[in-house]
Amino acid sequence: MLWFELFLKTSFGFILLLFVTKVLGKTQIRQLTAFDFISALILGEFVGNALYDPETNLLQVMFALFIWGLMMIIEIVTQKYKGTRHFLEGKPDIIIENGKIDREMMKRNRLDFNQLQHLLRMKDVFQIKDVNVAILETDGTISVLKKSDPIKVLPVNLINDGEIIYNNLRVIGKDDIWLKRTLKQQGITDYENIFSCEYTKNEPLAIQWR
Repeated sequence: MLWFELFLKTSFGFILLLFVTKVLGKTQIRQLTAFDFISALILGEFVGNALYDPETNLLQVMFALFIWGLMMIIEIVTQKYKGTRHFLEGKPDIIIENGKIDREMMKRNRLDFNQLQHLLRMKDVFQIKDVNVAILETDGTISVLKKSDPIKVLPVNLINDGEIIYNNLRVIGKDDIWLKRTLKQQGITDYENIFSCEYTKNEPLAIQWR
């Protein structure tokens, strides 16, 4: 009975984990956020205890996974309510701009110089001065735009899921009045149906609809 119960627990846990992986999607496996990391640790503890604790039965395993499933609802909420995304998932940060390192941003992300060099070398960059922009993503990877790349200007997203990103407007020295006027010139009066609006200097706004 002990071996049979262990077999049931292992099979049940595997099937549920496989199902959860399919639900989360391929990108979530690679793009692990802080919330995903914490929830994965909790899930690992649940499954580990369930497998090797003889006093834990299959019903308790199901209950533990049910509780974990409720936690994953929070992840779904972040897709519906954009105000929670930065808190739960974090946001990308510019670490290098025009060949200059933002030390305050590195401190904020607990990133030291050796780690930064390692991340840059993974992008085939060996000199800081060769970097136009380097962005630390929410999953800990780094995106690099070299000065030698054809595109010299990094597009700035001004609208996300129908909401104006005011911080990005301030970065480019504009305001929402300018944005609405520019959209109107392109024949757009309802920005709430815009999925993404990217700004590149001296170019029309690049619009993606919902």
